[in-house]
Amino acid sequence: MRAPETKNHDIARLIISCPDQPGIVAAVSELIAEVGGNIISLDQYSTGVEEGRFFQRTVFHLPGLAAAKPAVEEAIRTKLADRFSMEYSLTAADQPKRVAIFASKTDHCLLDLLWRHRRGEIPMDIVMVISNHADLAEDVRPFGIPYFHVPVVNGDKAAAEARHLELLQGNVDMIVLARYMQIISEDFLEQVGAPVINIHHSFLPAFIGAGPYQKAAERGVKLIGATAHYVTKDLDEGPIIEQDVIRVSHSDDVAQLTRFGADVERAVLSRAVKWHCEDRVIRNGGTTIVF
Repeated sequence: MRAPETKNHDIARLIISCPDQPGIVAAVSELIAEVGGNIISLDQYSTGVEEGRFFQRTVFHLPGLAAAKPAVEEAIRTKLADRFSMEYSLTAADQPKRVAIFASKTDHCLLDLLWRHRRGEIPMDIVMVISNHADLAEDVRPFGIPYFHVPVVNGDKAAAEARHLELLQGNVDMIVLARYMQIISEDFLEQVGAPVINIHHSFLPAFIGAGPYQKAAERGVKLIGATAHYVTKDLDEGPIIEQDVIRVSHSDDVAQLTRFGADVERAVLSRAVKWHCEDRVIRNGGTTIVF
């Protein structure tokens, strides 16, 4: 079970990855003690006994973190990074991720994230909602979050993405595709400078293209599910963060399957977004480590 981080003031998260070797945990713990920190939780994983890659998420309390953070980062760089060929990030838990949500006409994932954000369930600031349709503007308005309608005019996706970049660059730390029914271009991913998380159904067996719930009903599926993953240039093939399934039966019609699918999609997406915002997800090539 993941330990809650209820009091985030002066709480730091150190995420590291490096070639596995003896002494990493001891060195990290020693450095945190040297700078005056107290470890609250520590999770680690190695991909192999020999020649593996090592991953660790360490949460620690450090009084006066805001002022001390540059010195701590310098200590990590000089005492750990070179020694262990280490990649690392140090974040303050009380600084929520700035998030932009992309949506089209389907509202269940978008509204679920807005609701959880308002209740403080996910440590993020939703700074904007962007949509290629105006349909959801009135649903978003009560949450007090800017809604930008950026249509794809005459199939000109490049112009729409150029407008997206104007809105996003320098303003967000991550992007969530909450059933955004447009393909994201490789050029956009290279320029946006922030990770992108997507959600989609994952039937067993899979049904691609339009009308997946109709196709699933016609084949008599017994499991429907959802997959949340990072977006890469390869469509729906990015590293998976979270998945879940719901059992269904022959008595469930297309409307019921669609409703069940919406339930699992929003649950899976909210968990994936929460874990990313809590710095629990580390990418390792085509896969992820989720602490």
